[in-house]
Amino acid sequence: MFEISGKFKTLEGWKRFKKVVDAHNERFALEKVYSILGSNHKVKRNLIKIEEIKKVS
Repeated sequence: MFEISGKFKTLEGWKRFKKVVDAHNERFALEKVYSILGSNHKVKRNLIKIEEIKKVS
């Protein structure tokens, strides 16, 4: 489990997010967050800024 926090750009400005995802490593967790934000908010990857990745149990 990884907790990923950061921000993404919308029409109103930058919005903060914090997601907890289940993945084997940081790379898979990051891909999952990009996928979730892209499908839910229609945000492209270059408009997502990751600030912190933490492993949680």
